[in-house]
Amino acid sequence: MGCCSSSFLSETHPEKDHKKTHQQQPPRNPSGSAVLDPATGVPSFCEFSFSDLKTATNNFSSDNIVSESGEKAPNLVYKGRLQNRRWIAVKKFTKMAWPDPKQFAEEAWGVGKLRHKKLANLIGYCCDGDERLLVAEYMPNDTLAKHLFHWENQTIEWAMRLRVALYIAEALDYCSSEGRPLYHDLNAYRVLFDEDGDPRLSCFGLMKNSRDGKSYSTNLAYTPPEYLRNGRVTPESVIYSFGTVLLDLLSGKHIPPSRAIDMIKSKNIILLMDSHLEGNFSTEEATLVVGLASQCLQYEPRERPSTKDLVTTLAPLQTKPDVPSYVMLGISKHEEAPATPQRPLSPMGEACSRMDLTAIHQILVMTHYKDDEGTNELSFQEWTQQMRDMLESRKRGDFAFREKDFKTAIDCYSQFIDVGTMVSPTVFARRSLCYLLCDQPDAALRDAMQAQCVYPDWPTAFYMQSVALAKLDMHNDAADMLNEAAALEEKKQRSGKGS
Repeated sequence: MGCCSSSFLSETHPEKDHKKTHQQQPPRNPSGSAVLDPATGVPSFCEFSFSDLKTATNNFSSDNIVSESGEKAPNLVYKGRLQNRRWIAVKKFTKMAWPDPKQFAEEAWGVGKLRHKKLANLIGYCCDGDERLLVAEYMPNDTLAKHLFHWENQTIEWAMRLRVALYIAEALDYCSSEGRPLYHDLNAYRVLFDEDGDPRLSCFGLMKNSRDGKSYSTNLAYTPPEYLRNGRVTPESVIYSFGTVLLDLLSGKHIPPSRAIDMIKSKNIILLMDSHLEGNFSTEEATLVVGLASQCLQYEPRERPSTKDLVTTLAPLQTKPDVPSYVMLGISKHEEAPATPQRPLSPMGEACSRMDLTAIHQILVMTHYKDDEGTNELSFQEWTQQMRDMLESRKRGDFAFREKDFKTAIDCYSQFIDVGTMVSPTVFARRSLCYLLCDQPDAALRDAMQAQCVYPDWPTAFYMQSVALAKLDMHNDAADMLNEAAALEEKKQRSGKGS
């Protein structure tokens, strides 16, 4: 089931001791149904088995390869799909790129802690035998390189190029603020477009291609000068590479920095600009971006701007903040129809699929607390000292819940939960519904996730997560949760326990 504990574990790095390392690694995630972070909608960081990723990528079929520079880079990226229908990108390293599994896991763990809407986030890794793989969110709308250099329908308009520059600067600034300032081989292939057409920075560049391997696989003409001297990537090297991406955005071509600098020095800015823009850009804005690119490409690392400087320069240049990215890219919004339920749904499942909160309320009232059996073992002292007050607050909450006084129910259930002596998945489910009825889907999702942590195989916890996710407009994830809940109900019925 979903590894709901991993979001709490990820606050610390694995210990150096082998046994401790194993204990602090994220749990395996065989079903691909990690608990979602309600703030970002991204699954918690997990360890995957090789067999799951093999299945997801159709045995690493060549048809599933999505890395455009695969012939140059030793490590291929595959598109895959988990059992819960979530699309993923899987980066498969050569066998001995990372001989030490502990070192690979620690590196992946560090990147896996990052969560940002401008990143294609890392959601897992695999360390089975000699296999070393990274698993990230899949971005369905190609790379910046494809849209800039190999476009079929239309080139990227100027306002969208400025948005790309800002979003990637913001992603780099976030990584830097979180203690991960090094990004290896930043280029137009590392900038991806999500289902909304928004640009995101690939998380794969936050790890080297191997333990000892080169950080840059591109032509030496685009490599930071200090890397050529000592073979090391520094935060300033990343700024240099960002400068080469700015040149790509300005020119629509992959121009070597030395040539671009010569054009800038001779004040031939118009010659530098992409002719496919047909003059549809602000000369003033273009001059500012050219100036920023020139600063990034300074020979001396200390003369280059910081990530914060990049954001400060680019943020005021955004001219179409209300126009969706997919419109500016000239693509259709990438949407999949929500999954058709794979199994017949129970009354609870039907109510959740319709988001019928009144029907869910009636079912929870009728079910009462029959699913809480065996979730608490209390000492005699705990019964005598605290139970009376706790049960009284729960009783008042139940009365308010039956009478549809949902704000009072939230207060009373919160008093019961905050004492912490007795843990009730039913109370979490009831409070989750109360939050939904009070238009607080984030809080509702947190409570449904807590119910799952208390009782990992409880269908109701997954059903409530499904409704909360649907309220948050995360419809594919909601459909996945609905199917997961139906599967758990079916499993219980087969084992003779009822639903």
